[in-house]
Amino acid sequence: MSAPRRPSLMADLGAAVLALVLIGLAGMLGKWQYDAWQAHRDAEARDLTGLAAVPLTDVMGNDDPFPGTDVGRPVDVSGTWIEGGFWVADRDHDGTPGYWAVAPLEVGDAAVLVVRGWAPEPDPDLLAATGDASVTGWLQPPEGSLVVDDDPTDDVFPEIRVADAVQRVDIDLYSAYVISQEPADGLQSAELEALPEASSFTGIRNLLYAFEWWVFGAFAAFIWWRWRRDVVTGVSSPLNAGGDSSDATSGRIG
Repeated sequence: MSAPRRPSLMADLGAAVLALVLIGLAGMLGKWQYDAWQAHRDAEARDLTGLAAVPLTDVMGNDDPFPGTDVGRPVDVSGTWIEGGFWVADRDHDGTPGYWAVAPLEVGDAAVLVVRGWAPEPDPDLLAATGDASVTGWLQPPEGSLVVDDDPTDDVFPEIRVADAVQRVDIDLYSAYVISQEPADGLQSAELEALPEASSFTGIRNLLYAFEWWVFGAFAAFIWWRWRRDVVTGVSSPLNAGGDSSDATSGRIG
């Protein structure tokens, strides 16, 4: 039985170079897909609060659902204050619990809820808002964690819910509210509640492609390692093993 034939130095080096090229290529392509996944998430979760304000009507219409990618975007709103204001409980200001003063601002054929500021206690005089106004503030999605309103008859709500507020006004409401950057007289600035967060499925295809490429690179490394191990230990192929067995058997018979 002859010893297994070892590959030449050039064949050995060629296999190593090929394996390194495949592993490196798979690693780079995987990194590229991973960076694309991260870029998608960063784009969706970007902080818009420092951008220049744009008209609210450029971002959404009064019948449109809230644009999830515009959470925190500064918007300009001009209109007329109308009746239907209310307070929102459990709103902190520098760690102190208090209330938001919210009033509807009529804009064209609809109205948008505007958080005019914060106060430690509800005060009817601070809630009143009349006349024309121009507001610059941060766009926010309506709330809705199903917190129960203990007293639906008063002017204090647990959240800013369009379904609750629409019962207090005679026109349609935007499916959004605006936190004014400048508090009204007698009120303090309301703290921004929500900033955009990336969805769990944002860019998921790129992430899966990245893992696919890395698995391919690991497989290439395994194939090269297995081939080298078989060469060094002298493992022959099943075909040769069958041939050797046949020869040995023939020799014993003879």
